[in-house]
Amino acid sequence: MDLDPEDVFRDDEDDPESEFHQGRDSTKELVVYLVDASPKMFSTSCPSEDAKDGSLFHAAMSCILESLKTQIINRSYDEVAICFFNTREKKNLQDLNGVYVFNVAEREDLDRPTARLIKEFECIEEKFDNDIGSKYGILSGSRDNSLYSALWVAQALLRKGSAKTADKRMLLLTNEDDPFGSIKGITKMDMMRTTLQRAKDAQDLGISIELLPLSRRNDEFNVSLFYAELLGLEGDELTQFQALAGERLKDMKEQLRKRIFKKRKIRRIKFIIANGTITWLDSVTNLPIKSDRSFICTDTGALLQEPAQRFQSYKSEDVMLSVDELSEIKRIASGHLRLLGFKPLSCLKDYHNLRPSTFIFPSDEEVIGSTCIFVALHRSMLQLNRFALAFGGSSNNPHLVALVAQNEIISGGGQVEPPGMHMIYLPYSDDIRHVEEVHADANTIAPRATDDQTKTASALVRRIDLKDFSVCQFSNPALQRHYAVLQALALDEDEMPEIKDETLPDQEGMARPGIVKLLEEFKLSVFGENYEDNDLTIGGTMTEASRKRKAIADNATKEYSKYDWLELADTGKLKDLTMAELKYYLTANNLSVTGAKAALISRILTHMGK
Repeated sequence: MDLDPEDVFRDDEDDPESEFHQGRDSTKELVVYLVDASPKMFSTSCPSEDAKDGSLFHAAMSCILESLKTQIINRSYDEVAICFFNTREKKNLQDLNGVYVFNVAEREDLDRPTARLIKEFECIEEKFDNDIGSKYGILSGSRDNSLYSALWVAQALLRKGSAKTADKRMLLLTNEDDPFGSIKGITKMDMMRTTLQRAKDAQDLGISIELLPLSRRNDEFNVSLFYAELLGLEGDELTQFQALAGERLKDMKEQLRKRIFKKRKIRRIKFIIANGTITWLDSVTNLPIKSDRSFICTDTGALLQEPAQRFQSYKSEDVMLSVDELSEIKRIASGHLRLLGFKPLSCLKDYHNLRPSTFIFPSDEEVIGSTCIFVALHRSMLQLNRFALAFGGSSNNPHLVALVAQNEIISGGGQVEPPGMHMIYLPYSDDIRHVEEVHADANTIAPRATDDQTKTASALVRRIDLKDFSVCQFSNPALQRHYAVLQALALDEDEMPEIKDETLPDQEGMARPGIVKLLEEFKLSVFGENYEDNDLTIGGTMTEASRKRKAIADNATKEYSKYDWLELADTGKLKDLTMAELKYYLTANNLSVTGAKAALISRILTHMGK
């Protein structure tokens, strides 16, 4: 079983280089972008691009650029190379026609992305025609095969490093679903055969080839013409890929991020469903065999009849313990995940979640059949609305956990959430502190919602329901802004990239007539017809906070009338007033009262139009 990157079972004293880190997956990715630069990529307009240059080539360049900017911060140890094929100029170690490897000075062709690479790549479209050029690399009457050459160059670039320590991938971006369509006869068959063999050779070396098809306007990308065989797609896989290939480029950047940002497993752990103790049998009688151990004295060589024992002093007596007993006492948890049983999902409460959960999925690398068993449990748990209760962890930090099955969620842009199980860490009984019930005054009637208030609230909740909600749809705005600042500093950009805060309310959606009507009905049922925003009440009685705010506002209005504010502003005497006096004006005019004295004076002058 594979766990996500969180050190969940290792003790603080464990050596970071211990067996915990043995068997880990590759630590970085080596990616070669293979970009089709044929004239078709420039002439075909991109349906999802609003920019003046709406070509598919522009969309591909924007996509790679955004990926490089993100990678330089998030995955700086991964290495990339950018390779164009179907080009007029050539630049590669093999000196093959129609292939151009883009790079900058003081950097290897396959290396970590740098700020200089990104800055020069931003301007590549302006210089492409002069420096590199576009040209059809596969033509009738010619033996040139630019796709074969591109795969060869990419394979040579990916010879760097070992397949055990790095994931090696080629990402092919093209809008040509039949690269050999202009060639006929035996020549076409021969070129297809050699290209497919070149791709197979790369895959045999542990290099994966992925295709990002760029849809042409009014013409879908037909994967089955050539690339299905190159990628090894058939049956359901081909059907699913065809459906995704039919999508336009509106989600191209998100789709690429999903391909690049591959999750990495950090540890394997055995999931024990039943007692797997091995019983040794006699080869002749087929009866169970009992194993015995004999101990020999190191001094005399005599056979000891009784196994060696250890003792623990307790109340002036020595308590004798065998080695097996001592070992059994110390072993609270075996380090494996042991299934205890199943419970309805309704038994799992929100407050049972002690800390962020861990995502687990099966692997057949150590125990053949693990995936089959896992899938059977996963489907049954989803069907019966059950979760699995399990026990695991180390002897120093044992855990009770709940395994909650998650179904796969797929949208038009690809997989949103993978299938698997969330391992939720549960509290023990003494970890839960019961909330002490606060007894109200016997003479005070606790506020209760009326049937009408409950009805209007239910209607509002149903109307603003977030359908198909997933936490994966939202990014941390503070983190995104931090990355944007780092990007602007690294690339010497004059303006910081615009960051869209996806956590802000949908003002446009909330302003729809249906929602506005329900909001008004809800406020009317709760607060009554004479409701004011500043006078929040509970059960018809003004709250303490509302009463204080109203008193402050009334006092500010009273004190405000004692000053000639226009004269004070014209004579520059506002600076002679205290902070409290300045706030009289601000409060009376419903302005913000935060900030230093200079900010308050500036706010007052702005409100006066000075």
